[in-house]
Amino acid sequence: MGIGDLGDKAKDFANSDKGEQMSDDALEKGSDFASDKTGGKYDEHLDKGTGAADKKIGDE
Repeated sequence: MGIGDLGDKAKDFANSDKGEQMSDDALEKGSDFASDKTGGKYDEHLDKGTGAADKKIGDE
């Protein structure tokens, strides 16, 4: 199994229901952490970035 095969497996997992849920959870946790550390000052930017990342990573 080569690097390309691992990449294909990772892409397939990310596009699965379980992968979508895990990526959503990770993005939410990261956004919540950053919001907490900045006192909510950048929440609008975090929401925008999280949405863009979710579109690139998963289905929704």
